Amino acid sequence: MSSSSQFIAACVVALGAVVAFDAAAAAVRVTCEVRANRSKISVDGKALAAGTYTTEAISGGNSATAGPAKARRGQVETDYDSNPADIAEGATAIASNFIQGASVTGKVIDSSGNTVAVDTVLCRVKN
Repeated sequence: MSSSSQFIAACVVALGAVVAFDAAAAAVRVTCEVRANRSKISVDGKALAAGTYTTEAISGGNSATAGPAKARRGQVETDYDSNPADIAEGATAIASNFIQGASVTGKVIDSSGNTVAVDTVLCRVKN
């Protein structure tokens, strides 16, 4: 095999490793719903390495943090809600007007304070 063929083969292998690494990268799924008297948010981390994570929900000038929680099967799932019944079931309490501009940013943060996944979504608006 010529040196140029070896170089091309090495590049293909390296590119394959980068693609495989990216496919396993941490991700976050953010969902939210806003009503006149309620804010509801879920921030769910996926494909996480073993460890402890917090999540953060941000909307306008508002922010709330949940956790820390250990990743189970590579996942951390957190809910934020203004509904007292959902708060009693474990959701992190937020104000009913927490969601501003029908948009929320969700973050997954590792135990060293590094943001490992972040996404901003538009919320479902219900009357």
